[in-house]
Amino acid sequence: MSMSDPLGDMLTRIRNAIGRKKNKVSTPASKLRARVLDVMKAEGYIRDYAQVDFDNGKSEIEIELKYFEGAPVIRDIMRVSKPGRRVYVSVKSIPQVANGLGIAILSTPKGVMADHEAREQNVGGEILCQIF
Repeated sequence: MSMSDPLGDMLTRIRNAIGRKKNKVSTPASKLRARVLDVMKAEGYIRDYAQVDFDNGKSEIEIELKYFEGAPVIRDIMRVSKPGRRVYVSVKSIPQVANGLGIAILSTPKGVMADHEAREQNVGGEILCQIF
């Protein structure tokens, strides 16, 4: 069965694993998921991730979740642009997440990046998700 929203599936797996206080969660691998996880790691929302390849040619990404004093670092993770409704913004209208405490991850012509980095490079794009 094909998946209509692979990125939304990964975010839901992370949200569910945090709710169950899991240390690791796995998701099928793709380049977009890896780029989003790169941003999440650089911003300090996850510890690390690693790609695991299997014999049948498929691969998964193992994500190590991050906790601080027993509480998850990710309080809220939400998909913004969905397959049925894409959300594009210019550099001037990139939203502030939780008054700058959270981040929005954007897919821009210069790659997948956090909102503050997109403002610095003066590019807009599709808002993939918001994390707080």
